[in-house]
Amino acid sequence: MAKRKSTTKSKKITKTTKTETTTKSKGLGDTIEKITEATGIKAVVKAIAGEDCGCDERKDWLNKKFPYKKVECLDPEEKEYLSSGILKEKRISRKDQEMIAKIHSRVFSHKYHVPCSCNPSIWKQWIRELNDMLDATEEIS
Repeated sequence: MAKRKSTTKSKKITKTTKTETTTKSKGLGDTIEKITEATGIKAVVKAIAGEDCGCDERKDWLNKKFPYKKVECLDPEEKEYLSSGILKEKRISRKDQEMIAKIHSRVFSHKYHVPCSCNPSIWKQWIRELNDMLDATEEIS
């Protein structure tokens, strides 16, 4: 006996599975978007404010303002250079500033630039971060 195909549409709600793969968050904006999607907040906002609710612009702004840093390991030459004591110097030559900036930009995945020496807070932060990396690599070795 052949099954008869129903012509009426079923009002039964079926659960769909996501076929897309989960991507890593680039920054805070991506994380917030994942949370608002999982809790249903994003759907409510879009229902009230419409498709162009500004969420994408906010997400991009937050990702740029609060990115998740990808950290690389120091290579042997960088480790040797930083171990020489350059990070403990009171005054760092322009050549050494360029080298430190090059290492920091590669290790912490940011655009290469040499900060102005008139604002030492950036240099202090970079030197602290590189010292932490150096300590971490020495603990592993």
